[in-house]
Amino acid sequence: MYFYQPSQGHGLPHDPLNAIVGPRPIGWISSQDSEGRLNLAPYSFFNCFNYHPPIIGFSSNGWKDSVQNIVQTGEFVWNLATVELAQAMNETSATLPHEEDEFSFSGLTSVASQLVNAPRVAESPVNFECRLSQCIQLTGADGTPIETWLVLGEVVGIHIRETLLEDGIYQTAKANPILRAGGPTAYYSISEAQRFDLVRPDARRRG
Repeated sequence: MYFYQPSQGHGLPHDPLNAIVGPRPIGWISSQDSEGRLNLAPYSFFNCFNYHPPIIGFSSNGWKDSVQNIVQTGEFVWNLATVELAQAMNETSATLPHEEDEFSFSGLTSVASQLVNAPRVAESPVNFECRLSQCIQLTGADGTPIETWLVLGEVVGIHIRETLLEDGIYQTAKANPILRAGGPTAYYSISEAQRFDLVRPDARRRG
């Protein structure tokens, strides 16, 4: 087994951590500041953390525009990144001045949300409208603050392209989502051919 202590370096060509914890869904976050200036950015540390109420979250390494906007306004939108939108999503990772709009820069369309002021990505087949529930600065095990913030939001509105619903069931693979893997460039997609099903032990006993 290869062993290393992260505090002393990994000794490899690239840090393996985000390749091991992967692939991960993309936190493609749209927001606007208190003056209505738009921002759109992808975050590779993202997930869903609770069912009722639904809570999603992303982690930002540094106090970036997304975090600042969300803390100012209390709102944001998560947009599903797909294979078809991969190039445009990648463009939104560019470091731009605060006043420059990533929607325009990447050729994407902003569209009004129903319940929050932050816009949605019109081209994305799924959008979650969110209200900020917590913004937490992370700390190390010794309590030392880290320049990383975890932003958690309650999902208050969900938009789903109807072609992704079959008999009322959302078809994950049909949306062609992309997932972040390790290294500086690696992404993955999924397909129905890769699917397998498991029945939980409690469900088997009930059956």
